[in-house]
Amino acid sequence: MVRREDTDRLAAIAARLDRLKRIPTSVLAKVVTEDGLCFWAFERGGVPAMAGTEPADRELAAWLCAGCPVIDECLELELREAGPDTVGVWGALAEDDRWALHPLWAARGTRGGAS
Repeated sequence: MVRREDTDRLAAIAARLDRLKRIPTSVLAKVVTEDGLCFWAFERGGVPAMAGTEPADRELAAWLCAGCPVIDECLELELREAGPDTVGVWGALAEDDRWALHPLWAARGTRGGAS
């Protein structure tokens, strides 16, 4: 169950992502893969696995994405591409948070433009 303060926090994130609504998905993908910290700062085998518990996964997501210049773009891209089936860490959020965010984000309207 999502707590009220979590719903408010996630609603604010969904609103913040509105600035990326009209950016084509292909452009977001290029920006995220070129500038995303996780694409060049970590060896794939060196990234810790998700624990499957809220506090630990939130802490891991925050740690992995700390200092990343494209957190919002990454989150927007993952919500578009994976939708409610999102897994892992994207946009500094653990999957439980993104699962709760997805309907709030989707309710805010159509995303993307011509690629």
